[in-house]
Amino acid sequence: MNDNQRLTRDLLVWFGLTGWALAIPYYGSEFVVSMALTCLMYVALSSSWGLFCGSTRYLSLATSAFFGVGAYTGALMLEQIGWIEAIALGALIATAVAVLMGSAVLHLRGTYFAVLTFGMTELIRHAITYFEKSVTGTVGRVLAVVPERDTIYLTVLVLAMGTVALSIGLRRTRFGLALAGIGADEQRAQTLGVNTRWVKIVGFGFTAAVAGAVGAAMSVRWTYIEPHTVFNPFIGFQTVLIALIGGATTLWGPLIAAIVFSVLAETLRLQAPQIYMMSLGLLLILSVLYLPGGLASVRFDTWKIWRDDIRAWWQVKRYEWSGDKARDKARARRAREVNW
Repeated sequence: MNDNQRLTRDLLVWFGLTGWALAIPYYGSEFVVSMALTCLMYVALSSSWGLFCGSTRYLSLATSAFFGVGAYTGALMLEQIGWIEAIALGALIATAVAVLMGSAVLHLRGTYFAVLTFGMTELIRHAITYFEKSVTGTVGRVLAVVPERDTIYLTVLVLAMGTVALSIGLRRTRFGLALAGIGADEQRAQTLGVNTRWVKIVGFGFTAAVAGAVGAAMSVRWTYIEPHTVFNPFIGFQTVLIALIGGATTLWGPLIAAIVFSVLAETLRLQAPQIYMMSLGLLLILSVLYLPGGLASVRFDTWKIWRDDIRAWWQVKRYEWSGDKARDKARARRAREVNW
């Protein structure tokens, strides 16, 4: 399959998923719409995270910081400006924070980068909490102006599928190739003329813009927000898990995993939260051990390989459990004794 065929396939899948998601509010119950909204939120977050972090192999834990900045911006400005303007402002401020943060830490890699991005997230959360308590005298915001359910849903849908569409396009541009080159060998990319610092900052800013816009759109879902809710580290960790389990380097992996996780979250989190967390851990372990490329790497040949491995394992175990292995060892030992 050449690149044009892949592009055609990706666009057809994108149009199909978009049409299916558009129809959900018209036939789905409140529970289904709520689950779809959560799914679209993580589609946007994990797809943007995968485009930058999956390509460059930079493990960012700052998603919840950008999400929270966008949510607070939307909550503060929604009464003064319009719905679209509040979302755009949330994305803009989150991008500005990402540019400042990226300029300070994007020269690091691996564990150092991950720890520093997480530390800066906590710094922002505690700074806003301190400001709320010391200056405003309260913690949190009550949202008096809340759009209709369908308006929120359509906005998050546009953000999610727009992020996927941008990912389809950017992966085929020089910018996408530069991100992949940084992930493969950053020093070699520099020798080939890639301005790696600029590319990393722009990619980091893109993930922040998406997270900030999604945070501003999702803030009205709670009607009351406070730092612990919107800067919750679990939002960032789950985004990373979704991208890794789905396949961070792939286009559709984060989307597939977001659907799986959303169904698990809505069906298990309230009734059996321990089982939900165990499911997350189990999926991560299985992906690392048997699907390093994520759920998107599963093909028909993969099932055949697993089937053959299971058959080989069963034959070995049946050989041991039947006693044939012990008898064969005893015969071989007696034969050696006779020869001696």
